[in-house]
Amino acid sequence: MSGAVEANFDGLVGPTHNYGGLAPGNLASAKNRGAVAHPRHGVLEGLAKARMLADAGLAQGLLPPQERPDIPALRALGFAGRSDGAVWEAAYRSAPELALNMLSASSMWAANAATVSPGADTSDARAHFTPANLVTALHRSIEHVQTQKALSRIFADEARFAVHGALPSQAHFADEGAANHVRLCAQHGAPGVEIFVHGRDAFETWQAKYPARQTLQACEAVERRHGLDPARTVHIRQSRKAIEAGAFHNDVVCVGTGPVLFYHEHAFEDCAAALDAIRRAAEGLFEPVFVEVPDAEVPLSDAITSYLFNSQLLIWPGESRQVLLAPKETEETASTLAYCQRLTSGNGPIGAVQFADVRQSMRNGGGPACLRLRVVLDEAQRAAVNPRAWLTAERHGALTQWANAHYRETLAPDDLGDPALVDESRAALDALTQIMGLGSDFYPFQRS
Repeated sequence: MSGAVEANFDGLVGPTHNYGGLAPGNLASAKNRGAVAHPRHGVLEGLAKARMLADAGLAQGLLPPQERPDIPALRALGFAGRSDGAVWEAAYRSAPELALNMLSASSMWAANAATVSPGADTSDARAHFTPANLVTALHRSIEHVQTQKALSRIFADEARFAVHGALPSQAHFADEGAANHVRLCAQHGAPGVEIFVHGRDAFETWQAKYPARQTLQACEAVERRHGLDPARTVHIRQSRKAIEAGAFHNDVVCVGTGPVLFYHEHAFEDCAAALDAIRRAAEGLFEPVFVEVPDAEVPLSDAITSYLFNSQLLIWPGESRQVLLAPKETEETASTLAYCQRLTSGNGPIGAVQFADVRQSMRNGGGPACLRLRVVLDEAQRAAVNPRAWLTAERHGALTQWANAHYRETLAPDDLGDPALVDESRAALDALTQIMGLGSDFYPFQRS
């Protein structure tokens, strides 16, 4: 794959961004349930992070938010009204908990949008995408159909891209996407090792405080449909200890890029066996570089609340060592700040840590890594991407104006039942389809 780069496609924060506390096992989401959200500030925070990477010379794209509230889903569940606003008002009044699930802006966390395998690893040399079914949580399980549509509009060239449907929406194939997937390689365009991390085997009994959201069977199905080489694919079990502590996805305790795997001591159930499997899979391709963070230096609880590992590990243009883009909370937590200073003071593979302010996302349990989907593209594939999906200075300016024009400054709990949210959100999304070149029939309301 000549001239290959790893592009980041960040999910735009949606107009109905709020703190519903809907995600089981997500400690930040539960802690901030019912707080006042700032949708406009949230989308501008995300755009600022993406703009910083684009300005540095990294390939930076965007993924659109989904239509919320999901009126078609509510109508299918028996809610009715003379207008869609009336449907929303009726649903929120009579079944507020259900309605909140249909209002969530959770598609902003693009790391859960899909699992992606580059052409260097697949049997047909195309980049493969499998949208995550996200069946563990109601508010996320309604995303995958529109996610597939978004990916199909942005990566439309079927000679270079294969956009699959989601796995069956059934607990045995529970799939949370790239948040439980890491790819290691010598260079982005070279064949690599794809690492799938699962929380449970679907045929075992899982009894724990929090759900294990990813099954081994889902990982194996994605491996097969992407045409991956079994010898270069590794399946690892996430540690029960991490899940019980609030690491609801592997990317809360582990991140990797290039040959570097950066992980917490308690990330995996059997860490020694996991590392040995990665070494065997990488044999003849590259030498993996492992950076383990000891629990004695960064307690697991601090790793989770600071989101040290839910950072973007980046091969930075012009830098010989990698850069970790961490949330401000990592800087504000004593143990993780001290660790980052030690990490970068030596001669290891990570040479710098930068901090991004994405607090609106963090309060719902999503750091910089949650907000992006990584897609390795060669030169021809990059040219085939919908050009308006790329973030440029001009597009950043247009999106900033768009957000200021369409997004509410605040969304408090008392605001969530407002029927005006339906038309406000749709006006924003209709304008966005023009900015991003998604077509006039992209959202369900545009087709009805």
